[in-house]
Amino acid sequence: MPFPDDKRQDPKVLAFDTSGPFVSIAATWQTDTTERVEDMARGQAEALFPLLEEELARWKWTWSDLDALGVVVGPGNFTGIRISVSAARGLALALDIPVFGITNFENACGHVGGVGRSTLVSLPAPRGMAYVQAFGHDCEPRFGNGRLIDPANPPKDLQMSFGMSIIGHRAEEMAQKFEAHGCDDISERQTGLIAAIAARKYHEASAPPPPPAPLYIRPADAAPSRDVAPVILDDA
Repeated sequence: MPFPDDKRQDPKVLAFDTSGPFVSIAATWQTDTTERVEDMARGQAEALFPLLEEELARWKWTWSDLDALGVVVGPGNFTGIRISVSAARGLALALDIPVFGITNFENACGHVGGVGRSTLVSLPAPRGMAYVQAFGHDCEPRFGNGRLIDPANPPKDLQMSFGMSIIGHRAEEMAQKFEAHGCDDISERQTGLIAAIAARKYHEASAPPPPPAPLYIRPADAAPSRDVAPVILDDA
């Protein structure tokens, strides 16, 4: 039996991303896709649902018309990722539809296409570092969920094969280390593609997907408090 029981040939999919200083929303149905990006350094939590409502109105959809959701799970801003993942999980539960978590690595790989060669996707990380994820043919992820590296001194074990391609943040610089093909010029924000990837995963799914979870590759920028803990007095 297919999943879901009444799987649509042309699902109506809504996707969104708050993994950076923006709210990015897209919808896709049949051969049409729309995308909207609102840059904002803060306030994503307050802006997300009004923008989603506007996107639904643009398509003349209601929430109950949706067949699936797509949400970016990272890597990116810790707070932003929590906002979108929490919203997606709540919507999926309320609407009883599947939600597919999609990484920024998958988005970038799908933007340029990984068919025919091994591909290393590189995304900018704080303090001059890079998040990287390896992909095989057809943009299938390899070697875990990604890692944090110094692009000026990339680990030798990143090289998957001769003729591999490196795309994204400081890709051409890293490619010189491995005699690989490098391309810095990719778009890091393609929410329309996120909606398309979610639609593809909807078609491929034979069971309910797991709830999306944030993809955190580095620890949060938080230090333990230096304040002395209060003394708790015993009433006895």
